[in-house]
Amino acid sequence: MRGNVVDMAVGIIIGAAFGKIVSSLVGDVIMPPIGLLLGGVDFSNLEIVLKKATETAPAVVIGYGKFIQTVLDFLIIAFAIFALIKAMNSLKKKEEATPAAPPAPSKEELLLTEIRDILKNK
Repeated sequence: MRGNVVDMAVGIIIGAAFGKIVSSLVGDVIMPPIGLLLGGVDFSNLEIVLKKATETAPAVVIGYGKFIQTVLDFLIIAFAIFALIKAMNSLKKKEEATPAAPPAPSKEELLLTEIRDILKNK
């Protein structure tokens, strides 16, 4: 059971690190060109002000732009993971499609084959 727990812990750690890599890919590489294509629209600044800020209280806002940005990030991350898994599965299918050479017969099998052939010839 300890091996399974260690394997699971390693998987979680690698998954978290992969999540950071994909988040960086989305935020630093993919989103800037998309923002450029959309005319430099930054969704995270979109909000509805319910109550303006006063001297004693901050403004009450609905930040729907951050939600839209998070949904777009999720969709891009989900697509990237989907593409990665699809590529891994296609590589696995190619490996399975190549038939492996049959294993060489053991010494015992060779000896039994030789005995069978001798008996057959008598």
